[in-house]
Amino acid sequence: MNRDVVIIKSGGDIATGVIQKLYRVGFRVLALEAEKPTSIRRTVCFSEAIYEGKKTVEGITAIHVKNIKEIYDAWEKDFVPVIVDPIGLYVEKIKPLAVVDAILAKKNTGLKREMASITIGIGPGFVAGKDCNVAIESNRGHNMGKLIFEGAAESNTGIPGNIAGYTSDRLLKSPDDGIITVKHDIGDFVKAGEVIAQVNNIDINAKIGGILRGLIRDGTFVTKGFKVGDVDPRVEQLNNFFTISDKAMAIGGAVLEAIMIENRKNKSL
Repeated sequence: MNRDVVIIKSGGDIATGVIQKLYRVGFRVLALEAEKPTSIRRTVCFSEAIYEGKKTVEGITAIHVKNIKEIYDAWEKDFVPVIVDPIGLYVEKIKPLAVVDAILAKKNTGLKREMASITIGIGPGFVAGKDCNVAIESNRGHNMGKLIFEGAAESNTGIPGNIAGYTSDRLLKSPDDGIITVKHDIGDFVKAGEVIAQVNNIDINAKIGGILRGLIRDGTFVTKGFKVGDVDPRVEQLNNFFTISDKAMAIGGAVLEAIMIENRKNKSL
């Protein structure tokens, strides 16, 4: 076992907050991603390294790697390696101390307790004591970041977080299956009714005015109803779109705490 290695399933915005915390305290972290990641808050997602070769978020640089040698080379150079491995084949190859599912798919996409000494599932779909050691609450509110050692996190509410009084109206969703063509970029100021993107020549309009907080990469295949972006009505918050969110930091801290607790338990056995 590599006792200083943690594998994170996903390189999205929440996963990036987790990676930041673990990297800062000295863990070697490997992120597993899909061949074509669909991250929305791309300015703060290490998953973008899959497309761009590298991605720096708050002074930490992730690089796209393709094999074991490149993973270890990246760690040697103090980078975070990101590899295409949606199935999790590298868990067995690397044998990490911990595996963290940070996909936030609202369901368990394959996490099992036997995958590592410590297994952690973020959000709905994981049952602590059954398919992971610890589940972590991801729903905004009083319990966000809570460690659950037995049982599951809250079920998906289907309602996004409240920002300046807006919830669902903030979201941009695909009207059809197809390739998205974006008309704006993250950080752009937009007005209510403005066309943000198109799928099959069908417009995706902003329901409220504000700043584009997230927007999926141009040319991505999306399905009907899939979230492709969101608008933040707080126009004074522009700089925040390029830093890790409060939610990602809170959950990242919770993952670090969970690993330390479980590691101490294992050492006492």
